[in-house]
Amino acid sequence: MIEHVVPQEARASEAFGPDGAAVLYPEEAALVAAAPNERREEFTTVRGCARRALAALGLPPAPVLPGRRNAPRWPAGVVGSMTHCAGYRAAVLARDSDLTAVGIDAELHRPLPRGVLEATALPQELAWVRTPPAGAGPLHRDRVLFSAKEAVYKTWYPLVGTELDFEDAVIAFREDGPGAAAGGGPAAGARTGSFRARVLRPGAGPDGHPVSAFNGRWIVHRGLVVTAITVPARRSAGAADPAGGVPGR
Repeated sequence: MIEHVVPQEARASEAFGPDGAAVLYPEEAALVAAAPNERREEFTTVRGCARRALAALGLPPAPVLPGRRNAPRWPAGVVGSMTHCAGYRAAVLARDSDLTAVGIDAELHRPLPRGVLEATALPQELAWVRTPPAGAGPLHRDRVLFSAKEAVYKTWYPLVGTELDFEDAVIAFREDGPGAAAGGGPAAGARTGSFRARVLRPGAGPDGHPVSAFNGRWIVHRGLVVTAITVPARRSAGAADPAGGVPGR
């Protein structure tokens, strides 16, 4: 799923169950030594995904340890993001010469618990969530919104170094047409689309340029919602909207 929401510059790896071949480095294993088995499995499997993505970039395996606010610390020259939920683990990495930041999130495709939507959504987002979606099959727009907000935070924090609350970004969504899944796209039955996140409390990236918006992609398939934001690297001083991200393929 994840490869359908990230651009070609990124390398993605995912798992829909435990990865029995994944092995932790000693410093990683120490972090989950006392954790329940389920937590150790997801921690181990998602790091197996990260190491496969590193290999796809032509880089050697390396431990992935948490930094500030638990953001993963990647090898020099690499940006990336990891996510996990019940039945799914994924990692997306890229060289920082291609992408400046990556944020991904995965959720079970089911309605949010009572009260969560009202606590996380802005009025214009609530209007989209409460508009009946077209097409066959359910689309839990509240969960798509929540996942996109998580992807915004996971992109923002490593890039800017400050925290965002749910109300600090407003997101507008678009769903792809019925034919978007044909010809090499997602499997039949998948629902896909894009989103634009406008940050209401802009900050500055590591190069000092303002960061005020992100573009992302979403997919709903196999009982899951997966969202991704990627921010292209600034190619020149005249590059337009450098922190705006690019829609995935």
